[in-house]
Amino acid sequence: MDITLLIKAAVMGIVEGLTEFLPISSTGHLILAGALLGFDDEKAKVFDIAIQTGAIFAVILVYWQKLRDTLVALPTDRQAQQFALNVLIAFVPAVLLGLLFGKAIKAHLFTPVVVASTFIIGGFVILWAERRQKMNPATARIHEVEAMTMMDALKVGLVQCLAMVPGTSRSGATIIGG
Repeated sequence: MDITLLIKAAVMGIVEGLTEFLPISSTGHLILAGALLGFDDEKAKVFDIAIQTGAIFAVILVYWQKLRDTLVALPTDRQAQQFALNVLIAFVPAVLLGLLFGKAIKAHLFTPVVVASTFIIGGFVILWAERRQKMNPATARIHEVEAMTMMDALKVGLVQCLAMVPGTSRSGATIIGG
């Protein structure tokens, strides 16, 4: 048993756990932590996938009630149908761009330099968005998911595509884009 590998895995697990539910890039943090720890070989890549699968299950667990209620109401409830349609519309841009550019993104952008750069750029974008909101609080048009139109869902889906660049937070991009 390799104790060093176990320690690296524990550190990576802590990084994932601390970053997954914040509007920061958990993948970006895993890339940087892995580079700093020397944990960036093929085993580390498999570990990253496994650990993020656990985070996806945690998200499903947190939103299980909303997901179940929506699925049950889907055949008859207009609001559930609109919600499901909006999720599908928001999902399509990422699928298309992922299919078109996924290999190139993985080959060229999953580096510590790109991640650190997007952290910095993302920080400035958040500061800009907060300043903009304070200067004009009436800019928020939608205050709940149910009020979104299909065009709003498409815009959110397009903004989420920025998160294909490692270091860009999908939730942060969604919050700012929304």
